[in-house]
Amino acid sequence: MSEPWTWRTRDGDPGRLATVLPGRGYTADAPLLSYAGAALAGEGWTVRSFVWSRPPRNRAEAAEVYADVVREAVADAPAARHLVVGKSLGTLVLPVAVELGLPGAWLTPLISASGTAEVRAAAARLADDDAPPALLVGGTGDDLWDGAVAAASGADVLEVPGANHAMEVAGDWRRSLEILGEVTSAIERLARSLD
Repeated sequence: MSEPWTWRTRDGDPGRLATVLPGRGYTADAPLLSYAGAALAGEGWTVRSFVWSRPPRNRAEAAEVYADVVREAVADAPAARHLVVGKSLGTLVLPVAVELGLPGAWLTPLISASGTAEVRAAAARLADDDAPPALLVGGTGDDLWDGAVAAASGADVLEVPGANHAMEVAGDWRRSLEILGEVTSAIERLARSLD
């Protein structure tokens, strides 16, 4: 049986590998992840964007698959500098990234009480002295975002008033485009800090 996913790769420096993990309904072609990939490619990174062939059945399946692909990426390129960009369901791999010491940009992470305890605990571990560099991005209009958890994490935080789970402000396309630029710039800064 074939895997329920594929990769789309933009070749760059093989010594700098970015892994982009989408949400359930928010693919790597959606604005936040598409522009993140473009920014990282522009900085010279090899960018591997994960594409589900079919949606994951549940959070557990997504977490297992994402953990496997991140561990495989590190095993396949142990000398490379790694960066993970996860959106929503893609942030389920945050515990593995923290365990492996991988920097990450975590967009709309599942850190609220209705998210997952494992992701909340991993976000708390970002405050440890040996934690990898991290960026947490969320909006106050997103029920899965908890600004207090983010602020206590020790990560860089971009919290956007009124932004929903897509990091958009309903009915305000101009502000939504500004937010897209702010998020992309924050990811670019994170990547540059790793050089």
